[in-house]
Amino acid sequence: MKDVKCECGHVNPHGTVLCEACGKVLDEQEANKSKLLDMRYEGSARRSQTYNKTVIDKIWNFFSSVKVGVWLIVITLIASILGTIFPQEMYINLPPEVYYEQEHGWVGKLYYQLGFHDLYSSWWYLLLIAMIGISLVICSLDRVVPLYKALKAQRVTRNEGFLKRQRLFSASSNISEHDIEKIKDHLKLKRYHIREENGDLLAEKGRFSRWGPYVNHVGLIIFLIGGMLRFIPGMYVYENLWVKEGETALIPETDGKYYLKNKEFILEHYDKEKDRTFEQAIDRAGDVVKNYQSNVVLYKEKGESLPGEKPDLQKIKEYKVKVNLPLKFEGYSVYQSSYRSELVAMTFSLVKKDSSQSFGDITIDLKNPKKEYNLGNGYSVKIINYFPDFEFDDNGEPITKSRVPNNPAFVFRMISPEKPEGETSFVAIQQTIEPPGENAYKMAFKGIDTQEVSGFTISKDSTLWVIILGGIIFMIGVIQGSYWNHRRIWVQRKNGQIWIAAHTNKNWYGLKRELEFVLADTKLTFPKDQLQGEHEEKEEA
Repeated sequence: MKDVKCECGHVNPHGTVLCEACGKVLDEQEANKSKLLDMRYEGSARRSQTYNKTVIDKIWNFFSSVKVGVWLIVITLIASILGTIFPQEMYINLPPEVYYEQEHGWVGKLYYQLGFHDLYSSWWYLLLIAMIGISLVICSLDRVVPLYKALKAQRVTRNEGFLKRQRLFSASSNISEHDIEKIKDHLKLKRYHIREENGDLLAEKGRFSRWGPYVNHVGLIIFLIGGMLRFIPGMYVYENLWVKEGETALIPETDGKYYLKNKEFILEHYDKEKDRTFEQAIDRAGDVVKNYQSNVVLYKEKGESLPGEKPDLQKIKEYKVKVNLPLKFEGYSVYQSSYRSELVAMTFSLVKKDSSQSFGDITIDLKNPKKEYNLGNGYSVKIINYFPDFEFDDNGEPITKSRVPNNPAFVFRMISPEKPEGETSFVAIQQTIEPPGENAYKMAFKGIDTQEVSGFTISKDSTLWVIILGGIIFMIGVIQGSYWNHRRIWVQRKNGQIWIAAHTNKNWYGLKRELEFVLADTKLTFPKDQLQGEHEEKEEA
């Protein structure tokens, strides 16, 4: 496709509607469309409206469409909303392929298969974000490059047709040089930049405001890049860590270098007698937590240890981790996010039902239970099955939801001299199920041992500064495009008259007010708003 040479001598890219230099209409179809010129992009040639042959052209044209960009944003928003219907994978204890179908049926299974369980890391969600970024880049380049070239190439003296078809236009006769000088003085007072050529002048200000939308796009692109950087390992960390009192655990996502020991967990409640402010809340809700904290020790591994070998740890610091008072080190923050009392052992007694005589106690380590407990004199108890987190499935069969002993249940076989073949009993908290017939013996619950477990959130965000930078640039673009306007006033000598034309990208009322000031105390005719005239002609027709 060949470039188009205007009669003024300027060579314009193919597809240009208005000559970039003088403003002459190059497209005859455009010339017959309307009385006024479309000045959105100075009539410059946009690639998406010029080329449509190769695959690259079609891809460019697809992403340069504002409608496509809007639809991509809408689809991404809908996907984000759907991702909140069920808990994300990070908040569940079971494998996702089991949890979603078990808890939510076929809908949950479909939810998992479509990748909504880990939405913000799924390949198709990242693809949507990338496509929005590509759309922003191509939309911006498709418009800002030709706009920049057209504004840079514009001359002071413009084509007659260009001036006549501006929204604000007037022609005045018998104007003295004194009036022209007065106009220039008034323009300078309004801080216009004035260029003169062959007795004509162009007054311009606020051109930088035209780049506001594109600065917005740059900010959004940087913001999206910051969001996508979160999926690069090590750039963004948000992990949960449960550590029992006295236990030392590896801090996740630290390359095996840092360990955290939970020395002591402290839980404090408000006292109704001492804390009168919370008296009503305590009466209404019972115990109200005042503070929960973990006294911890941070360790760093010396050198490297072999798999299975106990690491050699160096103490870094001790710290009292409270809510909103995290332990911080090397960009990581360790927050006190939760706590729980975990069952560690349960004690039962083998009792004969008719006499309530006990033949011994057994204490079961819920993390590592024995298969058999010998009580002597022919009495013993075997654990046939163990369900740490017990519940019944849809078929009425006992299952465990997780390996954490939140709701332990046992199938016992009780062996005694009278019943050497043993008796079977299913025992759960507040529930005992026996086979048909009556057992002679039972497992009587005696007590539990618990251990405090601190819940920590390990966070690190190396992308935050990128996201903040994108947000700042975006707001600069909003301010730049909202509070300033690109205004131009042409004062030119044509056919023995003085022609005045004016254009702004927005706020025509403000431009008219400035023209009143500029033309005050002169004989020049105030420019007529030809858009209003066009509307009046249509109404009369």
